[in-house]
Amino acid sequence: MTQHDRPLKGAWGMTALIFLFMLINFADKVVVGLAAKPIMAELNLTPEQFGFLGSSFFFLFAVTGVAGGFLANRVQTRHMLLVMAIVWSLVQFPMLGTVTFEVLIACRIVLGAGEGPAGPVATHALYKWFPDALRGIPTAIVAQGSALGVIVAVPLLNYIIVNYSWHWAFGALGVVGLAWAVLWLFLGREGTLEDSPIVVEGAETAAERIPYRYLLTCPSILAVCCAGFASYWGLALGLTWFTAYLVDGLGFSQTMGGNLFILPWIFGMIVVLGGGWLSQRLKKAGVSSRVCRGAFAAATVALGGCVLPFIAMVSDPGLKIALLVVGTAVGSTIFVVIPMIVSELTPQPQRAAMLAIATSTVTFAGVIAPFAMGRVVQYAATRQAGYEQGFVILGALLLVGGIIGLLFIRPEADRKRLAARAAAAPLQPARA
Repeated sequence: MTQHDRPLKGAWGMTALIFLFMLINFADKVVVGLAAKPIMAELNLTPEQFGFLGSSFFFLFAVTGVAGGFLANRVQTRHMLLVMAIVWSLVQFPMLGTVTFEVLIACRIVLGAGEGPAGPVATHALYKWFPDALRGIPTAIVAQGSALGVIVAVPLLNYIIVNYSWHWAFGALGVVGLAWAVLWLFLGREGTLEDSPIVVEGAETAAERIPYRYLLTCPSILAVCCAGFASYWGLALGLTWFTAYLVDGLGFSQTMGGNLFILPWIFGMIVVLGGGWLSQRLKKAGVSSRVCRGAFAAATVALGGCVLPFIAMVSDPGLKIALLVVGTAVGSTIFVVIPMIVSELTPQPQRAAMLAIATSTVTFAGVIAPFAMGRVVQYAATRQAGYEQGFVILGALLLVGGIIGLLFIRPEADRKRLAARAAAAPLQPARA
């Protein structure tokens, strides 16, 4: 196997399609948070119940994410992406009828199960088109399918919610998902680029596979997952509670609160695209992965943790929103770094599974964060105080996660250690 120095022909076309795939993926995620107030009013939900609804999306997310990652080691990713898009679309249509709390939870659980493998499988599909040194920009572009999905979809979905109902917002997402599935059916292809195996310095053989026990206990992978877990806690709160905080806590109208929902995503898109570009530029210039991927992203996560506690200390609503936007989004580059660090340390035959395990570990924060915020809000002295206490807790998590990343993300050292362990304890060919 050889390491290519340029993307395969058609790589950027596939990047565009996978970008749209992730755009729809995140539009599906945000609709519940965007419609928080009308859903709570129509179904007569308490903050704790709505927090449970937000968490329900993630109940099977990690499980199917890991299962999908192992499956992607054996099945072509183009088939898996098509099936996922169809599932996402069909599960939206029950919302067009009379909906109970139980039906809404069931549909969100199924949607979460269908979206669990999306990130790792899409990344694995993308990396079949680009060599390691050129993955920063395409990874950032696909990651920004999430941000642009919010920026593009939120004004449209909010218009539908305000002028029609939240039910029709779900139906619109179902139609868009089916349209992408048809497009992918005719245009989607599988990449053929293979990564170089992990090599022990001075050895004559290369490690085609590494025991999973070594990969799962690798300090760099564990550390980047810790930083990512803290950042995803903030993302999950944004998906579920950002609009509710603006409307219920700060007194904005549904229209204004919904439109302001895009602010963290605009800022995050700038951060991620700029961070992905800078990381790739530094990597090509010979800067170590520890610096250009690890320390750089982890420092921004810690910075967000330093900003968020000030939300509870200021009184101006505009300043509160600005601190919330910066604090939750400034560390977004970590979501670009996670797949690059994992891929740098994992042989290609195991890459999809390890990407899925890392993603599922990070996104497990989504199971806890919305429900935890709901409890804090419900039992606080005031709604505004409850939200802001929740954001201070997030700040502490970001600071701890960022510091762990700064200390322990060391890909070059861990790559040598993994290769040496693989050489000392050869692994029999595995099926996954």
